[in-house]
Amino acid sequence: MPSIVGAVTPAAGRNPRPGRGYRSVGWGAVTGSTAPTAPAAPTTPTTPPPEAVLPPRAPEAPAPGTRLGSHYEHCFGCGPGHPGGLRIDAVAGEGLDVTAEFTVRPEHQGGPGLAHGGLLTTAMDEILGTLNWLLHAPAVTGRLETDFLSPVPVGSTLHLSARVTGVHGRKVYSAAEARIGGPEGPVAVRAQALFIQVKLEHFTKHGRPEDIEKVLDDPDLMKRARAFEVNP
Repeated sequence: MPSIVGAVTPAAGRNPRPGRGYRSVGWGAVTGSTAPTAPAAPTTPTTPPPEAVLPPRAPEAPAPGTRLGSHYEHCFGCGPGHPGGLRIDAVAGEGLDVTAEFTVRPEHQGGPGLAHGGLLTTAMDEILGTLNWLLHAPAVTGRLETDFLSPVPVGSTLHLSARVTGVHGRKVYSAAEARIGGPEGPVAVRAQALFIQVKLEHFTKHGRPEDIEKVLDDPDLMKRARAFEVNP
């Protein structure tokens, strides 16, 4: 089937001869007009709506410059106990923003000598999810959109930065970049996300019981709280 952009259709009852009985069909198939309509401005669920706001940092949020460490030992994104994990250790910024570094290791390959695209998406999800520590509210990923701008070789260090772009009700909107070679290097990956704030029951209801029990039995209150602070 031909594209509707710039296509022509014969009017009813006419022979399809050039120059007679034809009308232009543009975006939206505008009838009776020779000018195609412009496509609507793109919208995305990860773009904050006009009524979204930027809230202040939560009083319990880590101080600027604080290394946030792992929220759960076995988390693939940040846990030191995961042998093939990304081990992303974010640092709290001055506002609703965080930074981190991630070095691509051989076990992170997709194509020969290059980082796996899905793994890079995981790194973006991790840094974006870490923002919820600054709001001091547990949240899970609702939608994540990732753009890959350049290949990332094994051995490269990506400099990640993320920021909250708006909050509306339970919805937290955020954006992130991964620059290669330095904080001011070229952007290799860009992402936008929508997180949904949830209650603790989300984790205890849907998580594997033995893992949930292990966390809840930990005598360290801070570790118990942090285990449920961000996207699992």
